[in-house]
Amino acid sequence: MEILTHYPLLLFVASFVALSIVAAAASWLRGRYRDIDNEQNEHLGVILATTLTLLGLIIGFSFSMAMSRYDQRKNFEEAEANAIGTEMLRADFLPAADAANVRKLLAEYTGLRIQFYLNTDDDQRKRINERTAQLQGDLWSAVRASLAAQPTPVEALAVAGMNDVINSQGYTQAAYWNRIPIAAWYLMAIIALCSNALMGYRSRSGKAGRGLVFVLPLIVSFAFLLIADIDAPRHGLIEVRPQNLESLMKCGG
Repeated sequence: MEILTHYPLLLFVASFVALSIVAAAASWLRGRYRDIDNEQNEHLGVILATTLTLLGLIIGFSFSMAMSRYDQRKNFEEAEANAIGTEMLRADFLPAADAANVRKLLAEYTGLRIQFYLNTDDDQRKRINERTAQLQGDLWSAVRASLAAQPTPVEALAVAGMNDVINSQGYTQAAYWNRIPIAAWYLMAIIALCSNALMGYRSRSGKAGRGLVFVLPLIVSFAFLLIADIDAPRHGLIEVRPQNLESLMKCGG
């Protein structure tokens, strides 16, 4: 289940197939056991309505969780760009040679951060993260060496700014790891299966035709697709574009 949530389109197909099979099987089962009186059918309708309501609430809560995490990733991308841009300005407080070195390293660092957002290959992203960690060490060493050689309150601002640059990257990484808990997905899947089974079992006695038994699986699968797409930072159609970092790169260039 956890692997499926990383690939929204695969999750959509798997959900639709599974829910359709459950609904069709329940509809077939109802066709074999027709001896259900009106009172039992009414009770079945109440249970179905309650289950669908619960499913709708959980889908709504999960969508809200996914949106909050998406907004968080966008905000941290903006914070990263602001931290890097501020540090580029504070580099003027350093000696000329150190300032030029810091700006050069920050330019390369900005390019790596852009690749972090755009790259979807796991192996390449691992190499990007390794190089990012190396650059962070080089940047910190550059400002720390300058402050050690000439400790002034003004140069201390450059050190504080570099600390913000490194921290902002950590916050971004944490936001990309922070996703909807797998337990919530399991709960949605269980309730969706129950809802479709009840809908399929009741479809024979209702006004809906046999073909409509696949409508609910399709709707629920689309809901799962949307939630997973927003929640998946790498493999979905909805992604966070590093617009602020790209703008900073153009201005820096």
